[in-house]
Amino acid sequence: MYLTADARRLPLADGSVDLVVTSPPYWRKRDYGVAGQLGQEETPAAYTAAILDCLTEWRRALTPTGSVFLNVGDGYHRRSLAGIPGRIEAAAADAGWLLRNRIIWTKTRGNPDPARDRLTPRHEYVLHLTPRRRYFYDLPGYSERYGNGANPGDVWEIAPERGLSPHLAPFPVELARRAILLGCPRSVCTSCGHAAERITAPSAELDSSRPQARRAMQLATERGLTEAHLAAIRATGISDAGKALRVQTGTGRNSAEVQRLAAEAKVALGGYFREFTFGPKHTIGWTDCGHDTPRAGRVLDPFSGTGTTGVAAGELGRDYIGVDLDPGSHSIAATRQTQPTLAA
Repeated sequence: MYLTADARRLPLADGSVDLVVTSPPYWRKRDYGVAGQLGQEETPAAYTAAILDCLTEWRRALTPTGSVFLNVGDGYHRRSLAGIPGRIEAAAADAGWLLRNRIIWTKTRGNPDPARDRLTPRHEYVLHLTPRRRYFYDLPGYSERYGNGANPGDVWEIAPERGLSPHLAPFPVELARRAILLGCPRSVCTSCGHAAERITAPSAELDSSRPQARRAMQLATERGLTEAHLAAIRATGISDAGKALRVQTGTGRNSAEVQRLAAEAKVALGGYFREFTFGPKHTIGWTDCGHDTPRAGRVLDPFSGTGTTGVAAGELGRDYIGVDLDPGSHSIAATRQTQPTLAA
């Protein structure tokens, strides 16, 4: 769905979108020639106030489990960085938002820069903002794709995308894809608002691309270790003494049988037992509220431009609402849309 409207005055019902993923026009970077546009304010403070007006409106449109991923860059004013991301963070915090992450988008390539008295900027920020302490967040699913089951961290290395359209900002589909995987549920109940959450369980299948993991699985098979042995390793942790007692919740609290199985497994595996201690978790299902009234998760981009966020939403099987002041951008965006092919 595409709507022509101001990002500060959305023609949407309260609580109607699950996630906002957007990249507003950067301050004083480009004049799109559209009346009422954001980004041409006289000062960084005025630009920050305009962004805060947007956040206030987006909070109204978000469901109770919703959040915002805001891609924003900085710029120079009178030979000094304007500090735009930090200004937005502070203003949002004062308005009651929680800054859950300051993600660093580091670019694998960039435009030439003629500056001789400073380094060329090669990163931007993606601010993850939430209006409430509890919100939908699918870290296990994201980790399955990007971290082999571990938390991949807050640095995203993504190449900027190039395009011939004068409206197209360097906002890559991959960036939107990551935000949607993290923050938008695959389905939401229209009766009670329940957002389906991923159910995971530990797996003995380790990352076979790592030689240590391959050897650990080989030894476990050769020496007849059962799933009970591997579960015991996960329960006891690396050690039952010293620092492990403070940082691993299972240590020292397991039954004698679990400790016996863990000891057997550690003897069989030697140093490779560590590979199974924090083994990856795999998806085994999704939570269900009991109603049979689901809808797809809904992503909003209030500065949709040529529809980059919509491309990612379509790939991941989410519904999409694109809002822009320029009605001409919608026809370009429509040609970029794909049919839903993957629900993650």
